[in-house]
Amino acid sequence: MRKNNNLLMALGLSALSVFLFSCNDLSDSEQQSEAIIRKHTIRFTEPPKRIPNRNSVDAPLLGNGFTGVALAGPPEAQTFYVARNDFWRLKSALDESYPLVLGKIELSMPVLKGASYLVEQQLYDATTTARFTKGDLSVSYKTYISAEEDLLVLELEMNGEDSVEGYVNLSLPGEKETINNPPLERVFPDEREVGVTKEGVFYLWRAFEDSVDIPTKAAMALRMGQSSDGSFVLKPGKPVRLVCAFSSNFKSNDCVADVIKRVEDCSFTHLNEIEKHHQEWWKDYWQKSFVSIPDSVIEKRYYLSLYGMASCSRDKDFPPSIFGTWITRERPNWNGDYHLNYNHMAPYYGLYSSNRIEQADPYYMPMLAQIARGNYYSEKVTGISDGILLPVGAGPLGIETTRRSPFMDTYFKGWIDGKLVEDEGFFMGQKSNSSYAVVNMSMQFYRTWDKEYTRKVYPFVKGVAAFWEKYLTLEGDRYVIYNDAIHEGTVGTMNPILSLGLVRMVMQTVSDMSSFLGVDEDKREQWAFIKDHMSDYPLQERNGKTVFRYTEKGTDWWGDNTLGIQHIYPAGQIGLNSDPQLLQIAHNTVDEMRRWSDFNGTNSFFPAAVRIGYDPDSILVHLNAYSRLTYPNGFQLDNPHGIENWSTVPNTINEMLCMGHQDIVRVFPVWPREKDASFHQIRVEGAFLVSAELKNKEVTSLTIVSEQGRPLTLLNPWKQKKVRMEVRKSGQLLDEKELEDDVFHLETLPGTSYLFVVND
Repeated sequence: MRKNNNLLMALGLSALSVFLFSCNDLSDSEQQSEAIIRKHTIRFTEPPKRIPNRNSVDAPLLGNGFTGVALAGPPEAQTFYVARNDFWRLKSALDESYPLVLGKIELSMPVLKGASYLVEQQLYDATTTARFTKGDLSVSYKTYISAEEDLLVLELEMNGEDSVEGYVNLSLPGEKETINNPPLERVFPDEREVGVTKEGVFYLWRAFEDSVDIPTKAAMALRMGQSSDGSFVLKPGKPVRLVCAFSSNFKSNDCVADVIKRVEDCSFTHLNEIEKHHQEWWKDYWQKSFVSIPDSVIEKRYYLSLYGMASCSRDKDFPPSIFGTWITRERPNWNGDYHLNYNHMAPYYGLYSSNRIEQADPYYMPMLAQIARGNYYSEKVTGISDGILLPVGAGPLGIETTRRSPFMDTYFKGWIDGKLVEDEGFFMGQKSNSSYAVVNMSMQFYRTWDKEYTRKVYPFVKGVAAFWEKYLTLEGDRYVIYNDAIHEGTVGTMNPILSLGLVRMVMQTVSDMSSFLGVDEDKREQWAFIKDHMSDYPLQERNGKTVFRYTEKGTDWWGDNTLGIQHIYPAGQIGLNSDPQLLQIAHNTVDEMRRWSDFNGTNSFFPAAVRIGYDPDSILVHLNAYSRLTYPNGFQLDNPHGIENWSTVPNTINEMLCMGHQDIVRVFPVWPREKDASFHQIRVEGAFLVSAELKNKEVTSLTIVSEQGRPLTLLNPWKQKKVRMEVRKSGQLLDEKELEDDVFHLETLPGTSYLFVVND
């Protein structure tokens, strides 16, 4: 081992400071992340208007990944809508399964009628404050949902000379929160109760236990100080505290008794400890990865999106629905289900590169629960006995939300006559849903190389590969896809471009997983052959340029959506190392489509543009405009969808700053050199965590942590200059080398850090 004691002398002061930061000087990184994120306060200056709602709301949102609360109402009548990821009506039948409203916390202070409205949310510690002012009177509250315990804490106080009387109440969803429009929109009876214990604890519960496949029950209980009837009096200097606990039959044997006991046992002196743990969890969350960029609009949307996903996605068996945990009206549009032709996948795209694996983990569990049903459809619809083929609608725990039923036969016979339904499954002609489900599994696999995770998802990935092995038609030297659909309902098309990309992705992923696990060696040659012999992407001429065609035979173009570029992203089949002619066609297609703001596919369009090296200034201009078209809570303005749009900004920025695609790590690959930027621990393929800074058009530092000891191929960010590399583990210097080449090929060790600095 060769050591150079003069190494640090060779580093500039700027590089040295970043070196210390990159070597996990925790206090420094904490200060930096806090300084960046605390700049971005989320502010609501009027009561929300889109609540209750069947889709995304415009309200302040709170959550801990299990329970969600949306704040509604004017100052004098605050309403806290409560829902849970694990509270659904669960029955495999069309329009009979959907997430539910658990109940409402109603906070009434009549004297505040006509008061001004201000609600602010601090992202860094996930704390929401409200202030209502009327003349000399001001009432405020602070609230949060504990990240470590399933409960909401609220503290009320006032300023003024008089006292304020108020009342708190728990209520079940009523007519405003329920859609009752038979025969197409039905209401299914539940069991419910609202009550108060002799100790003055308010509680309510709802349950769906009859005519369902899986019984569900959820409960909440509330206590406010010593009040036994919900009334309270606010006086200057004397705050009033409220605590509300939540649970379900999936979290406790008796969820009603559980929530009552937890609020009874929660002494108000204990709340300081609860808040401390809550703040520590969020501090750790922001430490996992962060960026600093000069566009405050985009940066704010970046962190707001990550706040939203942390607030709704931590329950492994119950991922958030299309609209997150914030269900305020039953039934949500599309039954709020896990739509498998992209909606369930898209919210998680940005979490993998943002190093938020805990929030990404819930994605795949419902997919694994669908394996048996996928086997059933593969055999019944196509005669392939060992494959996985899934329809469009899924729910938790193996529930199929769009399954054929007498209701479908009566009121949606056109679907059946139009061949949108095959056997019991609502496919809309698409064979790609199962392949699309592999996208996120593939992303997490390549970014973590986690063996335990790979063992869990491998049976699903292998089943999807088995389906395509037998479904594809080999014609000459190419495989052809028949009887598929690029868009919902375009039944019977040949070689949809999305499926061509997804099949390539599936075959590569299953082969790499099998090698990693040391299984199915005899299958790898066939998987590689299929990947290498898939039909070329279909092309066409539009406005004098060659662009991608949506299918080889069938639909040629579409006026909205982004399926024409999804073989680029999320299928990941075209990138900066691809054939230059193919890259030019991809550029032409992005120019022709211009889907920078699209109801369905913007979350794929932006990262696809980055992957092909589209003009970074143009991307940022469009991303800034996109980031402005939101409600204060981050949901897209007038967009009927929900959390899927929270991946767009983090994913796009991360890919622009650091890309690990096609087995090569690039820093600032699609970023304007004149814009200073830095990032900490972006996760890229190969299980590498990358940190770097760009200043005055030069990369001033670069550190890569290798989690799994995978081979590293790094594009030299200083081009042909000589680079000094230092290798450290647990703070100890292991090695140092001088590197010189356009591309560095390195063997790495697990748990080691690699510092790269240009050697001037």
